[in-house]
Amino acid sequence: MDNVYHLDLNAKNIQGAKIALLPGDPFRSQVIAESISKVYETDNEKLAWKREFCTYLAEAHGQKILVTSTGIGGPSASIAIDELAQLGVHTFIRVGTTGAIQEFIDIGDVIITSGAVRLDGASTHYAPLEYPAVAHYEIINYLIEGAKNAGVKYHVGITASSDTFYQGEERDDSFRKYTLRKFQGITKELQALHVLNYEMEASTVLALTASMGLKGGCITGVINKRGMEKITEQYLTSGESNVIKAAIVSLTYLK
Repeated sequence: MDNVYHLDLNAKNIQGAKIALLPGDPFRSQVIAESISKVYETDNEKLAWKREFCTYLAEAHGQKILVTSTGIGGPSASIAIDELAQLGVHTFIRVGTTGAIQEFIDIGDVIITSGAVRLDGASTHYAPLEYPAVAHYEIINYLIEGAKNAGVKYHVGITASSDTFYQGEERDDSFRKYTLRKFQGITKELQALHVLNYEMEASTVLALTASMGLKGGCITGVINKRGMEKITEQYLTSGESNVIKAAIVSLTYLK
């Protein structure tokens, strides 16, 4: 049985898994898989690690769960989703980190994305810009229940997904201090439109899954916010641990 090229997986070794959690960081795949095993008292195993794509197989409530890292950004996320879909996976949930742009959101909160502003390019190869990048309503509800039952403070709303971390998110700590005109003032505009946060993969995950008739969702932990650009180890730990807790509890409802 041939493996899909980038993920180095095949239909046999994923053992019928239909649900995939998608962290960005490949090292977070192991953390999530081990956390699933601890909560549900099950085993996990590493299936493959090729380039940025690290996959573990875990189990919750008798269901096989894949944890596959996507790396940073839409292009590699699109590869992971497409190849997992080729193997029969139908539910995809990004489990990542994010920067908040609304004042009422705190470090360590989680954001459950209902839809994404498509500031990326990868998703346009699957659906035109007029096509909305929206999460599946069931996944939104399951993630809300997961956050509630994990005791994690959460927000539900619109996310902005940028192809670039510095310029596209209008950060002032880039090497090049000049920001292109099309990004000047974009954060203020997004805040006025009640967009909650910046990250780099949600629009790709949601546009691809919706356009292919699959189920997609996104939950991210806040590790910095506008005006507090430096990401400290404490902030990172807080956002990562809370988003993982909420995502794992949500597996109780996923089918």
